[in-house]
Amino acid sequence: MPTDNLNRFDRIVAILIHLQSGRVIKAQDLADRFQVSLRTIYRDVRSLEAAGVPISGEAGVGYCIMEGYRLPPVMFTREEAGSFVAAEKLMQKFSDKTLGAYYESAMFKVKSVLKGSARDRVAALESQIWVNSAQELFNKSTPNALDVLLDSIAEKKQVALQYQAMSAEKSTDRLIEPIGLFHEHNYWYVMAFCHLRKDYRQFRTDRMLRIKRTDAPFTREHESLDSYRRTEVSSPKTKVVIRVKKEVVKYISTGRQYYGFVSEEAVGDQVEMTFMTCDPHDSLPRWYLMFCDCAEIVEPESFRERVSGLLQKASHNLLHKAEAVVT
Repeated sequence: MPTDNLNRFDRIVAILIHLQSGRVIKAQDLADRFQVSLRTIYRDVRSLEAAGVPISGEAGVGYCIMEGYRLPPVMFTREEAGSFVAAEKLMQKFSDKTLGAYYESAMFKVKSVLKGSARDRVAALESQIWVNSAQELFNKSTPNALDVLLDSIAEKKQVALQYQAMSAEKSTDRLIEPIGLFHEHNYWYVMAFCHLRKDYRQFRTDRMLRIKRTDAPFTREHESLDSYRRTEVSSPKTKVVIRVKKEVVKYISTGRQYYGFVSEEAVGDQVEMTFMTCDPHDSLPRWYLMFCDCAEIVEPESFRERVSGLLQKASHNLLHKAEAVVT
């Protein structure tokens, strides 16, 4: 079979699987995914219709398969089956208890239909992949936080939280309307409209001391998660410049991206790093303290004062503890 025909066959099968998701899918989205023209997608859809697949579509809206139509069992390649193992290990470490159990159940069903070399590949890899999360992603009292939040987003129902903000001494009760979840800086966050603050806020799952579903519907229409993330990214930033000893740079280069790292330049036996940060008061100065004995602050003075204040407080706490031990 010519390569062009084989590629087209694979693409048409992939389109059919994609359409079976039940969602309305735009022709342009299919064209972007398979890197072909709209005309090619139109031709492929007509081929599916000619083969008896009941596709409904409307110009400018998209395509979907009529309710009740189902594909025969899907066959997986060895490589696809192997990828499930890595995904399962990640889900075990980076999702909550309930969501992890759902995924484990789904994976059991997938493994049960694997045949031959695909089954053997999964068996060989299962004990050879290990994932460790250094962070506590969820509070022990809210082991099903992701499951509750995903239900809320899908059903557009409000969620009640007891939340402990980093800068607050006491926790607060919040009623939120979750918009979307994202994983960043090794933590899970939810972007939501907060009724207490009357504004959009992001909440970290490990700081949720209590979470509860409610039957109250959303009070407003929300834009996509991307739109609020773009607003957050475009918020005012502070320029911070530090200099770090060259031999230390390799140990911190992987973490600096989380704090607004922009560029670096060699200056003698040091490396000058520039950051544009949205949080010059907490996140960046606390990160800087991890290697401050091998670094210096170039600018601004407010950042130097903040770091100095944290060091003074740490020194006071150490002295106070030492005096208590002596007495």
